Amino acid sequence: MATLSIKVLDKNGKTICVSSGEDFVSLVCTAEYKEGDMVVLETSQKNIHVFLQVDDALGQAFCFITDHVHYRIPFGEKRISYSPKAFLGNRHYIFARAASEEEICAYRNLALNVCDQHGDTHCFPHASANVETRGEAVFAARNAIDGVCENRSHGEWPYESWGINMRDDAEMTVDFGREVEADRIVLYTRSDFPHDNWWRQVTLTFSDGTSVDWEMEKSSQAHVLSVEKKKITWVKLSNLIKADDPSPFPALSQIEVYGRVVL
Repeated sequence: MATLSIKVLDKNGKTICVSSGEDFVSLVCTAEYKEGDMVVLETSQKNIHVFLQVDDALGQAFCFITDHVHYRIPFGEKRISYSPKAFLGNRHYIFARAASEEEICAYRNLALNVCDQHGDTHCFPHASANVETRGEAVFAARNAIDGVCENRSHGEWPYESWGINMRDDAEMTVDFGREVEADRIVLYTRSDFPHDNWWRQVTLTFSDGTSVDWEMEKSSQAHVLSVEKKKITWVKLSNLIKADDPSPFPALSQIEVYGRVVL
């Protein structure tokens, strides 16, 4: 069993509320969040699978936790890439639960993580990129693994996306934090036409050293690619070739990677 502890800390590290339990912990925080507050998940074991909910408006995420997690409550410009219902009010339900072996081995979207943030999060899967348009939260890499597939506009939630700032060398990596076995990739490219352009080809590179060039079409529907089962720890999206379209703004709304965790 793993001892799990959840705390809400203020900007000075003072504990606002705390709770702990064995394999499951829940916490109701009855305070309005202020800038600098964070949710902290501490575990007695490293490298464990948990279901984590940092806010009831976001829902739970299936995560691989390598160390203590410090989740910074978003404020200001960073708030607009989240549901306007998230993190508001003075009653917040937070929980963490250790996953069973059956849950860990289930076939799922291994890239999905509504709890992802910038930096060294200790919480996987984790998305990172070499560019995010103007450094704005609505164009951050994390938006592409938050489970929101709406792609017919751009900007504030639910139209957040990964924006590449018109860079031809843009690339994004989804790190799973441990070995997984994947066999299907799904992309929702942003399709706010005519504002948006689209990619006629992208390259997927996998941690096992293999890669595939993927020809795509102009569409708001899911692009689906089945691949031979691969044991990987990350996948990279790069070599993004724009279509011959007047717009200079292709972008990615969501990437999904389907498979199972390797135990």
